[in-house]
Amino acid sequence: MYHPYQRALALASCVASCLPGLAHPAETDAAMAGKSVQVAGQHLLLNGAGISTRLMFKIYAVSLYLPDQRRTTEAVLQSNGPRRLVIRLMRDISSQDFEAAVLEKLSKDLAHADARVLEQMEALSQAIARLPAGLRCGDLLTLDWIPGTGTVIEHNQRPVVQPIQDIAFYNALLNIWLGEQPADPRLKTALLGQAPA
Repeated sequence: MYHPYQRALALASCVASCLPGLAHPAETDAAMAGKSVQVAGQHLLLNGAGISTRLMFKIYAVSLYLPDQRRTTEAVLQSNGPRRLVIRLMRDISSQDFEAAVLEKLSKDLAHADARVLEQMEALSQAIARLPAGLRCGDLLTLDWIPGTGTVIEHNQRPVVQPIQDIAFYNALLNIWLGEQPADPRLKTALLGQAPA
């Protein structure tokens, strides 16, 4: 039986865990919002981008924007100023498929996660679960870190939860893609702007 916080953290991993596959950074131009964005009045540059696929089906495109380019996870997590992760769905994901997929991605080290972060993940997972139509093709999720405000998460430009004023929470979200055991290692390489191995 899963611990409630484990279930919450898995669900909060949503798109990252849902049907992960291979990342194709060369295919991202049409799916990405652009080479730069404005967050909290600051110009952010595209650090890296990729598309996750499974069995030749494109699942989602993701892009990472930072004040300056960073090529390691540690450097990204230590970045000052705003940050943005953009996820664009490229197929529908029902609530049932979504939950089944993320539960498969539960890792052994969740029990060691910070309790406060797990509570914040639980709040996020509940908010995502309340989306009436699930996640649909073309939907846009933005995960912003704004100093002085916190983590701001929007679904199609509508807030999903109240801002969460904890950098540890935002870094935990980024580690879904950039951590030591990422949902998709090739996508991690793409987001860090590194050449494929």
